Amino acid sequence: MPVIVDGRFVAPPPDPTVAAPRKGGRAYLAAKRAFDVAFSAAVCVVLAAPVALACAAIALDSPGSPIFRQERVGQGGRPIRILKLRTMVADAHEAPERYMTPEQLEEWRREQKLDDDPRVTRVGRLLRRTSLDELPQFLNVLAGDLSVIGPRPVTEDETREFGDARDEFLSCKPGITGWWQVTARNDATWADGERQLLELFYVRHASPGLDARVFARTFKAMLRGQ
Repeated sequence: MPVIVDGRFVAPPPDPTVAAPRKGGRAYLAAKRAFDVAFSAAVCVVLAAPVALACAAIALDSPGSPIFRQERVGQGGRPIRILKLRTMVADAHEAPERYMTPEQLEEWRREQKLDDDPRVTRVGRLLRRTSLDELPQFLNVLAGDLSVIGPRPVTEDETREFGDARDEFLSCKPGITGWWQVTARNDATWADGERQLLELFYVRHASPGLDARVFARTFKAMLRGQ
């Protein structure tokens, strides 16, 4: 059935016949939070020195703070600010038209992502290929704003892309990595509804088995520079 009707996403109802893990309950959520805290604390300790070196490289490569804060929407619609190592020029979001062609600007405004983004710095390209730019988000996990695994954190405007499934999508805590990122990140878009379907698949089937698959695929993608 079509998922885009008159330009608006219409979520298909949950299908119990789909071959997918059964959604976890309270015990799963408690275990997931314990894993989030333990794993994130370990990452912060082990990678503190590499992050400090990356911050120094960013500062030498282009002017501006090496840490970038993004406004996003968290679980239940609560506003959050996620942390990342800056991979773009300092005014990338304030003046994108300074660096993009009209066609690139239109694509970015629609999808909030762009292949070969001209705003990305030299150090930023390396950080993105290795996913090191995501490391400060483990502090967001410790604070309880994010989970290690979950839907991608989105802006307020992007939540409207989920149409009648907006509240369902926001019922799940966003994550550093997730099902969309490790499956069809570069192919699934808001416009065709595929991205919404992938994110809702995780929301509807979040469980230890699905998290393990995402975790394993994330490391494979990082090793391949994807």
